[in-house]
Amino acid sequence: MHYEERLEEDLAIIKKRVHATSELVENQLRDVVHALLEDDPELASRVILGDRRVNRRIRDIDHLCHAFIVRHSPSAGHLRYVSAVMRLDVALERVGDYASTIGREVVQMGGAPPKRVGRDIELISQQARRTLNEALAAFHEADVERARAAYGLADQTDATLQKVFYELVRAAEKEKAPIRDIFRMLRVLNLLKRVAEQAENICEQTLFAVAGETKDPKVFRILFVDERDDCATQMALAYARKAYPESGVYSSAGWDAAGTLRPGLGDFLESKRVNYAGQAPKILRPVHEEPQHFHVIVGLHPNAQDHIGDLPFRSVFLSWDVPAGLPEEATDKQFNKIYKKMQGNVQELMHTLRGRDAR
Repeated sequence: MHYEERLEEDLAIIKKRVHATSELVENQLRDVVHALLEDDPELASRVILGDRRVNRRIRDIDHLCHAFIVRHSPSAGHLRYVSAVMRLDVALERVGDYASTIGREVVQMGGAPPKRVGRDIELISQQARRTLNEALAAFHEADVERARAAYGLADQTDATLQKVFYELVRAAEKEKAPIRDIFRMLRVLNLLKRVAEQAENICEQTLFAVAGETKDPKVFRILFVDERDDCATQMALAYARKAYPESGVYSSAGWDAAGTLRPGLGDFLESKRVNYAGQAPKILRPVHEEPQHFHVIVGLHPNAQDHIGDLPFRSVFLSWDVPAGLPEEATDKQFNKIYKKMQGNVQELMHTLRGRDAR
């Protein structure tokens, strides 16, 4: 047999195994959600045991991929594909683990979720499964555009998750479900959300295998909040834009925003060679109504979190201390004390998010 024929034959075997394992994982996820909604512990137990089959198949694919590399020393597209398959295996194994864990929660539950909660869980599971299905289809079909389209689908579950959390709280308050079952359902919701996030990882592997595209460093959306948005938030905003323009998209707001910046702040920022053109205090909008969630919300006032409202599921809130006692007509020395504090805090935050080479 010619070398090219043997290479394509071995590649076809890998593709067939990947496709079959993908279908198995999707079926596991479908069955365990059905078991949850229909209070079917026997089906949940079959899903738990079925995770062994998933793990065996993934080990088999890994072995085939390593053997393919040793036998053929592939390059370019073939090497990218096999590398992507090995990373796809990680995502599939994790989704299989999520399904097994959900199954264990179902077995321990005292019954099906309350009807309203059950409907929302079913909606989230449909969103997560659709995202996974689209991502896997894009990988199997080597469809870059389909992978790009599927990549943003995980965000659809955020609003639904927030709604389900409220429903679960109400169910607990009205004693419609035992507290232990409430916690189990919360864990199930988080695992379904992670299914959608693993689907995004699969989309990235499609882009790598087909087009050689690697994931760009993440750009973080960061919001600085205080009462007036006329001093400390503006300093943090201006410094972040100057020091880390490629690492984030930054904004600031205040729940009782001033009409203008603090007197003298503009001249102070110019002395620091910080471009603040176009900056002005802005009114804080409900963060859950923003079209894109903020990755980090930084409060620069002791009561900032009280004015944020419901924190989106994918946002993190931080509180930074700000030197107190700043008069309305502040001196450069007083401004500088706050600026140094903001400078240090922004540096620490961006190093945490992007590493020491953040730009």
